[in-house]
Amino acid sequence: MRVLMFGWEFPPHIAGGLGTACYGLTKGLAHNDVDVLFVMPSASGDEDQSAVKIINASDVAVYDTCKNVDDFLNKVQFLRVGTNLMPYLDPVQFSQLVEEEKHTQSEEFKIHFKQKYKFSGKYGKNLMEEVVRYAMVGGAIAMQNDFDVIHAHDWLTYLAGISAKRLTGKPLVIHVHATEFDRSGENVNTEVFRLEQTGMREADKVITVSNLTRNIVINKYGIDPSKVITVHNAVDFAGRSEITVNRTVKEKVITFLGRITYQKGPEYFIEAAYKVLQRNQNVRFVMAGSGDLLNRSIRRVAKLGIADKFHFTGFLRGADVQKMFAYSDVYVMPSVSEPFGISPLEAMKTNVPTIISKQSGVAEVLDYAIKVNFWDIDAMADAMYALLEYPALSEMAARCGTEEVNNLKWDNAATKIKDVYQLAINMYK
Repeated sequence: MRVLMFGWEFPPHIAGGLGTACYGLTKGLAHNDVDVLFVMPSASGDEDQSAVKIINASDVAVYDTCKNVDDFLNKVQFLRVGTNLMPYLDPVQFSQLVEEEKHTQSEEFKIHFKQKYKFSGKYGKNLMEEVVRYAMVGGAIAMQNDFDVIHAHDWLTYLAGISAKRLTGKPLVIHVHATEFDRSGENVNTEVFRLEQTGMREADKVITVSNLTRNIVINKYGIDPSKVITVHNAVDFAGRSEITVNRTVKEKVITFLGRITYQKGPEYFIEAAYKVLQRNQNVRFVMAGSGDLLNRSIRRVAKLGIADKFHFTGFLRGADVQKMFAYSDVYVMPSVSEPFGISPLEAMKTNVPTIISKQSGVAEVLDYAIKVNFWDIDAMADAMYALLEYPALSEMAARCGTEEVNNLKWDNAATKIKDVYQLAINMYK
């Protein structure tokens, strides 16, 4: 079986858990006799291709996909929607706008036809433009390669998956690692929501990383439950060496590691930390990461008067992440909405007792992490305090947690995903 897979990032160049998950999954698929062609916007050349073939979208020209440009646009049948939306149009005005936009896109596409696009592969201000261009290139790549099924990861690649499906007639599986409701709460970006919903509707099968996410897909996006299948993530510890660190502080260390943004619940971690410090001064707190709430978090720590016990490291990657876990006595993931959450698995593998929110997908597969509601800062503080004060509790959590995560393997997840591929392929027979 051969898969054309669309992703936005791949180690060592990652911004979060998505790239890490893609890496582990592709290795697991290779062990299940599945060949993967992995398309990313901008490859650097230093990606591990032992289990996957990387296709750099920046190296692919858009040409020979159809007889002409208009034929290509008609087959793909999606319009780019600009950021300047125009509401309250009557049917006649809307039809005129659509025709004008189709003509404009056709002319723009003629200019770029047979040219290569240099993607940044980042999450910057031109993200929507890159998403649409990636879809165009994705269609060209699909026409130039042989494969059995298409697999698209998260909303950034859904249009590319749709393009590949419509141009080749091959089945499409999309993988929902997070939704706009996870990222933004109820204040969703309507354009992102529409792209997500379009991808889910066009897909033959939808894979979600947890039942929590599956329920969102069904209830918030209106997707048929029969085509939504949960496959929990895993964690890859291959090639990981034990790290010994020389601790220069005598206090215990409690760590938050992730994007400092609404979804990850950094504010609740800070409030719980303040409560712990009222009872135990022999502890330091570390917030490792970056994000839009970083400055506000720093100001809140200063206002609470705990800056001398609180450290902000900035974004960590690779070996630095492992070192941070090695320094830690407790790891906390207080996410407001976490489709899965791989970082607790990494912490538990390092023998670090872990606290997670009940609002996380990983809570569905872990028995030896302490679970609290993200908003219950009293319960969170109590759990931190207990793991610091009662050695028997922390030792059991560390020992049993390590055994538990060792059983969560990507090979097993890949076996289930291969079965989903086969279900999608059988729909076309």
